[in-house]
Amino acid sequence: MAYDFDLYVIGAGSGGVRAARFAAGFGAKVAVAESRYLGGTCVNVGCVPKKLLVYGAHFAEDFEQASGFGWSLDEAQFDWATLIANKDREINRLNGIYRNLLVNSGVTLHEGHAKIVDPHQVEINGERFTARNILIATGGWPQIPQIPGHEHAISSNQAFFLKELPKRVLVVGGGYIAVEFAGIFHGLGAETTLLYRGELFLRGFDTSVRKHLQEELTKRGMDLQFNADIERIDKQADGSLKVTLKDGRQLEADCVFYATGRRPMLDNLGLENTGVKLDSKGFVEVDELYQTAEPSILALGDVIGRVQLTPVALAEGMAVARRLFKPEQYRPVDYKMIPTAVFSLPNIGTVGLTEEEAREAGHDVQIFESRFRPMKLTLTECQERTLMKLVVDARTDKVLGCHMVGPEAGEIVQGLAIALKAGATKRHFDETIGVHPTAAEEFVTMRSPVAG
Repeated sequence: MAYDFDLYVIGAGSGGVRAARFAAGFGAKVAVAESRYLGGTCVNVGCVPKKLLVYGAHFAEDFEQASGFGWSLDEAQFDWATLIANKDREINRLNGIYRNLLVNSGVTLHEGHAKIVDPHQVEINGERFTARNILIATGGWPQIPQIPGHEHAISSNQAFFLKELPKRVLVVGGGYIAVEFAGIFHGLGAETTLLYRGELFLRGFDTSVRKHLQEELTKRGMDLQFNADIERIDKQADGSLKVTLKDGRQLEADCVFYATGRRPMLDNLGLENTGVKLDSKGFVEVDELYQTAEPSILALGDVIGRVQLTPVALAEGMAVARRLFKPEQYRPVDYKMIPTAVFSLPNIGTVGLTEEEAREAGHDVQIFESRFRPMKLTLTECQERTLMKLVVDARTDKVLGCHMVGPEAGEIVQGLAIALKAGATKRHFDETIGVHPTAAEEFVTMRSPVAG
């Protein structure tokens, strides 16, 4: 039969837009449906506005350290409303760019909530459209546990639009979103407590990285409370929040921010009209080609719960577009050696295996590690230290993992990720001339293993 579209994409986030644009570029007739905002989580309530807030929070340190370099500053004043207004203006600009990218690629944009009627048909705004293939790229959504008083808490979705900076913030969670927002609130001057039910935050990251960040955040005066969880939240007459923990202790806060996980956004999508299956965690099940149990329906990005990172969704979107409409250019997404950063203060950058993963995989491991006070801080009172770590296979000399905690860690590790992807050995690192004087050169000057 003749279809209205070759590809109908539900969700105009990073992965959906990439798939749509390139499919249209390959000659396919493509439509995209979006019910909220163009650009998805990353552009609107995720990595982009969050990084802008991180930049804002970092200025407090810069002002503090400036006196060591001869600068005399009047007392700095911070205005939350100005930061949020400027952030909103930038996000609106990016929304427009995404709109232009789609329209200029020849993609039909449908603004509204799309529902799948059957394996080849979508309904939106009272109209129905047929498609040879339907791509689900609806992303994820933050979730707050249904404890008593949960309605008084906020998630990352609301945090970007707070009318004023809370004086006392309780951040709940141990993942990168919790750690990043705790750094933002703390850096901007809020009295910040980070509460996590586990032994130590950032589970899955290298243990050296986790412990080093704990030390640095503690030095900065952040209140870290591990092995702690909330029983209930009660709103007081003055608008403040009384938080009761499961161990009976009580804390007071003006804002309780939950960052304890995200769920796939599948609300009212119509999956019951198809053969699409979900896994045990509620994510859409797909094969290596991003096909669901319903052959005409595909899914990618956060909604499939593999690696929930924007660049991964982009790669998946490209792979889907190529396989469907330019198969001679198709190549599968390689999920190994994916670099990532946590924009905590200080930053984390990492690529490859952690020390623990390398040992569990049976490698004979050598560890090269350096902790030092960056040159920029030598004229200041700041005692922050940077961590750099290489995980090496002693038998093959191959560098298995690279980890850093310190200023611009993400920027530095991005370049090293290319080396690790290409199979670099420790000898390659040793024979590379460093850029002096930089912190990054430490990665090529570590000579003696600290453990094996």
